Amino acid sequence: MSDILIVDDERDIRELVSDILEDEGYATRKAANSDDCIAALEEAPPALLILDIWLKDSQMDGIDILKTVKRDYPEVPVVIISGHGNVEIAVAAIKQGAYDFIEKPFNIDQLMVVIRRAMETSRLRRENTDLRRKDGGVAEMVGVSPAFRTLIGQLDKVTKSNGRVMLTGPAGSGKEVAARYIHSNSNRSGAPFITVNCASIEPERMEDVLFGRESSERGIEPGLLEQADGGVVFFDEVADMPAGTQSKILRVLVDQQFVRLGGTEKLKVDLRVISSSNRDLEKEIANGTFRQELFHRLNVVPINVPALSERREDIPLLTEHFIAHFNTTQGLPLRGLSDDAVALLQTMMWPGNVRQLKNLVERVLILGETSGPIQAKDLPREEEKIETEGRVVLSGALATLPLREAREAFEREYLLTQINRFGGNISRTASFVGMERSALHRKLKSLGVVTSNKAGSRIARVESEEPAV
Repeated sequence: MSDILIVDDERDIRELVSDILEDEGYATRKAANSDDCIAALEEAPPALLILDIWLKDSQMDGIDILKTVKRDYPEVPVVIISGHGNVEIAVAAIKQGAYDFIEKPFNIDQLMVVIRRAMETSRLRRENTDLRRKDGGVAEMVGVSPAFRTLIGQLDKVTKSNGRVMLTGPAGSGKEVAARYIHSNSNRSGAPFITVNCASIEPERMEDVLFGRESSERGIEPGLLEQADGGVVFFDEVADMPAGTQSKILRVLVDQQFVRLGGTEKLKVDLRVISSSNRDLEKEIANGTFRQELFHRLNVVPINVPALSERREDIPLLTEHFIAHFNTTQGLPLRGLSDDAVALLQTMMWPGNVRQLKNLVERVLILGETSGPIQAKDLPREEEKIETEGRVVLSGALATLPLREAREAFEREYLLTQINRFGGNISRTASFVGMERSALHRKLKSLGVVTSNKAGSRIARVESEEPAV
């Protein structure tokens, strides 16, 4: 898309403009009527369209063609020319989205100024479109844990279809990364991936943002659904979508068409819809805040994205991945990880999940040393467990127990954490904690700890029903 299409019913004008532009180094194509124009557009959209308002022996005039171009090829600037130009025609053309208006007979210098500006606009629009289509790049999924492998297996299956997917999981677990993975591995990977952050868009602006708007003052403003045509629209945190918008989105899913606000023309779109939520949508339905019909339309293929606590084996890989990422994108130090740092990271609580881990890595790289592996002392301590003089700070519940019970409670939780950390591998756990494998088995039995490798469940658990400390 690097040439200029000239549409005029007068052959002399077409040839004159074409010769001028080719002398300036531009490639051109020519069309004498609306049929030739539409055929040329369908063959390959140009970088710029120079369009006569009045076209003899044509089914469409210049304004009709302009409307079609703005609907089907919104990135193509249109410069209107006319020998019958007046203020009313110019205003009508600009309202319909024309880039500029030039009256015949035109001054060549004036024509070239407008065309150069229009071509620069075309270049910027193409770059913007390419960036939007490549937004976020290829989604990198990192992990080896059973929970991660289960997730990848489910995602790979849905990439082969066009079905709607509902991604659930806690905040920060990577639902948008999973959605991008589906897109980048599907047959729509070359088309746009448009994110609609339902939680951050003001409710009164939601329909403007989604459907776009037409007005005499600002012309046509395409919405996100229009921008996503042919690709994927991702409704992030869909539970936050306003109730009024939910019914309209339901209609779009049924009809695959909509009308811009302030407009009358129905726009057909080809969309694949992926949604996400960290809330229980069935509870939202019961509370009357989410439409049941919309839920059933979006929840065709439900996929759960596991919390980081369910895939602790992936923490070292994720950490190394983020270190490399920040080194490439921000020039932060490319540091390794010490064993004690890995151990601490795997035993920490992660309420913010993968996003929290990523933020922590960035903070450590910015504030820490410029070389050498990251040590446990470089990482923030959860709940400030160590005081300045090295004393262990006890939880309130642990501090109220007799010594024997407190020791057993600590040993039980410590060993549960280590077993889960090593994916249920008793030999690796025994090696890390400094015990013989048989001794560890006896200790676990005495503490009422049983192990399990059942997929999707906690690998180690307390056998007794006594409350956790």
